[in-house]
Amino acid sequence: MPFARANGIALYYEVHGRGEPLVLIAGIGYDVWMWHRMLPGLARRFQVVVFDNRGAGQSDKPPGAYSAGLLAADTAGLMDALGLPRAHILGHSMGGFVAQALAIHHPERVDRLILAATNFGGPRHVPITPEAMAVLTDVRGDPVERLRRGIAVSCAPGFAERDPALVEAWVSYRAGHPIDPAGYQAQLAVGLSLLPEAASFEGKLAAVRSPALVLFGAHDRVVPAGNADLLAARLPDARVAILPDAGHFFPLETPEEANKAIMEFLGG
Repeated sequence: MPFARANGIALYYEVHGRGEPLVLIAGIGYDVWMWHRMLPGLARRFQVVVFDNRGAGQSDKPPGAYSAGLLAADTAGLMDALGLPRAHILGHSMGGFVAQALAIHHPERVDRLILAATNFGGPRHVPITPEAMAVLTDVRGDPVERLRRGIAVSCAPGFAERDPALVEAWVSYRAGHPIDPAGYQAQLAVGLSLLPEAASFEGKLAAVRSPALVLFGAHDRVVPAGNADLLAARLPDARVAILPDAGHFFPLETPEEANKAIMEFLGG
């Protein structure tokens, strides 16, 4: 299994396809599995690098708390190990915080930037909906049923009923790859640390020089799509794409539609 030393730790990674490099940065608690439905399409055009962030999957899980800047340094270190001076960068949810930090603090490493289902932190982003908050913070009952409720509220309305096979595969994946509690708590600090206005990315995004795509699912109740225009307004060169039939987990819900938007933005 491929591991790379990056920023003092071992990161598990995979490389798929050939072409311009495209690095995908996963959200909180997820490993390379979250990209498995998008990878075949993207790998026909790009050299796609996926990896487990520190604290998740097969990568090292040193004690936290973690920050977006720390995980951005991990990403830059992985690119160094793979001989990639520069790449397109896509970050989803927590990975979007990491992608913003990479574009701000390591601008020479970012060709085009894709911020997916994320926000800039601080007091002026659109917060999680009360509905999603209620479901995701309810720790009562059977863990599998809690996971099913979490999937349902994190995806577009009716998704679980339309694609029960994928939901079962999702549940099976989580059963076989349980979240490391300490690693999850360390990753949770990435978003929490950006809540104070002074720490947020809102006032820093004007320095980003990479062309950016802000990509959201229209039915995202975890990071509402209202954040898309807020992000785009603070970036010097940005466009917005909204996937009409998706929620927060569009990499799993509507991978073909997501790939189409990404391809169009990257010129593929």
